[in-house]
Amino acid sequence: MPEIPAPSLAIVIVNYRTADYAIRCVEALAAERATAGPFDVVIVDGASGDGSAEKLSARFSGEDWRDWVSVLPLEMNGGFGWANNQAMLRLLQRPGPPEFIHILNPDTVVEPGAIVALVSAIRADPQLGAVGSQLLEPDGSLAGSAFRFPSIGSEFVRGCGLAKLGKLLRVPPVVVERAGPADWLTGASVMFRSAALRETGLFDDGFFLYFEEVELMHRMGRAGWRFRFVPESRITHIAGAATGVESGGQVTARPHPIYRYEARRRFFVLTKGKAGALGATLAWTAGKALSLALRPVRGKRPGDIPHELPMTLRHSFLPSVRDGRRSIPRWDEPPGRAPAWMET
Repeated sequence: MPEIPAPSLAIVIVNYRTADYAIRCVEALAAERATAGPFDVVIVDGASGDGSAEKLSARFSGEDWRDWVSVLPLEMNGGFGWANNQAMLRLLQRPGPPEFIHILNPDTVVEPGAIVALVSAIRADPQLGAVGSQLLEPDGSLAGSAFRFPSIGSEFVRGCGLAKLGKLLRVPPVVVERAGPADWLTGASVMFRSAALRETGLFDDGFFLYFEEVELMHRMGRAGWRFRFVPESRITHIAGAATGVESGGQVTARPHPIYRYEARRRFFVLTKGKAGALGATLAWTAGKALSLALRPVRGKRPGDIPHELPMTLRHSFLPSVRDGRRSIPRWDEPPGRAPAWMET
């Protein structure tokens, strides 16, 4: 791949009790600076309380690192979007702000050329608000990385767990597998255009974790920005090390925490209204009920009620007043405001 002009780029890595992963992530980025040009890295520590901030600061205090790697310790664990916002606000308010901001999980390792591929793609099309990488599982298999927005139809198919039924109903698959346009890109490795963030605002801090990047790109898309999946940018992802929940194709392997259901509910309320959120949840519930009813027909034992069903019934049907209230910081507001999800 030919070399490109040095980009105005900053990479933000949010750490919460994964200091060893974050160190390995940054060490892999060092080689990328030789081809992608100079860039800054900001490691945000979300009040880990386990010595992570001190360990990271000590590791990157040497002469080879201190000119381009900095550690930003926060006083609270405000969630993924809020922590990224704290770094992005500071970056965008610099006298010479970066043209692009790359959000990268600490439990990732970039393959050679991954950063160059993203910068090349986003520079080639000024209408792109963000570009995203292909995530790889530790065994080298592909993980879900680019997606279509969830819909009532896709929620029904997800509840059923029957891809063939989706094809029969002509519901497009949620995962985008080929290079090209996508509705949204995984927040594990996504590069934003700063101009798009200035226009539409940063992450909605009413989300603690999950769906914050989906809502942000939905908002950007409504403003006219587009998104592209760039599988040439390959990133190994140690699934779930940063969040405790596995990623990509393994996302249902462990029970989801309550805040995942709350985030899903909030996303649908913000993007489709209360009626749309109710419709999506009813569709998923109907699909899950159909799946359970068909187990004997498919030669399977009835089995236990899946954990997701009672959690959805308990946490997805009734939106709170807070769900419909956006909390989107402007790029030029002072950092430090507590996230909206903490409000009672």
